[in-house]
Amino acid sequence: MEKELIISQTEKFVYEQLHDDSSGHDWWHIYRVTKVAKALALKENANMFICEMAAFLHDVADEKLNASEEEGINKVREFLLSIKVGEDYISAIMEIITTMSFKGGGRPPMKTLEGMIVQDADRLDAIGAIGIARTFAYSGTKNQLIYHPKIKPEEKLDPTQYRKRETTAINHFHEKLFKLKDTMNTKMAKDMAESRHQYMEEYLETFLKEWGGDL
Repeated sequence: MEKELIISQTEKFVYEQLHDDSSGHDWWHIYRVTKVAKALALKENANMFICEMAAFLHDVADEKLNASEEEGINKVREFLLSIKVGEDYISAIMEIITTMSFKGGGRPPMKTLEGMIVQDADRLDAIGAIGIARTFAYSGTKNQLIYHPKIKPEEKLDPTQYRKRETTAINHFHEKLFKLKDTMNTKMAKDMAESRHQYMEEYLETFLKEWGGDL
């Protein structure tokens, strides 16, 4: 019962934090990631509590939604302490949410099965039809163009470039979305990613034809 209460309190806290977000990191993103993480955890026989908690909290700490990465991390840790989550669980949850982000790619692999699962669930929500919608929503909040032929995607980006340079929504497909299929950790996520990846390729092909005024 204690874990059920903690999860209920966490769900309420995260909803209060993110329900009105318009950048694609809203409550419904959290809902989907958590639902998929639970399904993956069941399939992989992982620790369900850690997976569910990390999935709920992963964007509360995100640097995109806070004044700084440190502020976001502290916010999550303080919340977990306030509802009396055990230190072992806090360490496991914080390990996941502080290391799972893409940030331009090339980051070390996740250290735990639970981390792999939550990362997979989050990355699955970044591709396919939902991923396309979230890309345009996020670009809109950053005043980015939809597309400009002269603004080319970058092949390799450090975390600072990834957040702050001039870019477009369509560049995000090349710089991140098309790379995610090959970063999935679990077999179930790899299988799910295939069709979502194909959908994005078909979408972008159609987009570029229409952009060029093809009849």
